[in-house]
Amino acid sequence: MIQGSGRCHYHPDRAGLGVCVECRRVICRECTTQFEGINRCASCLDTRRKTLEGPPPRQEWSVAHVVMALVGAALLWGGVVLAAHAVG
Repeated sequence: MIQGSGRCHYHPDRAGLGVCVECRRVICRECTTQFEGINRCASCLDTRRKTLEGPPPRQEWSVAHVVMALVGAALLWGGVVLAAHAVG
């Protein structure tokens, strides 16, 4: 534990038990969770869990996505045709 900081960061009325290895905050017994053999606070544990889960699953294209893609392609094609007429 860090000397002189014997109170839990999340519960100042409680004695600190250890230090979170991620954020280095003093935490009490209730705030300490061992994950992968290392003490972490709830906030850092949640961040670690999200990192391990990886990116969110890819979403399928809905009708709105297809329509927006077609509108975008049509606008792009229209810009190309206008540019071609302006040059020629």
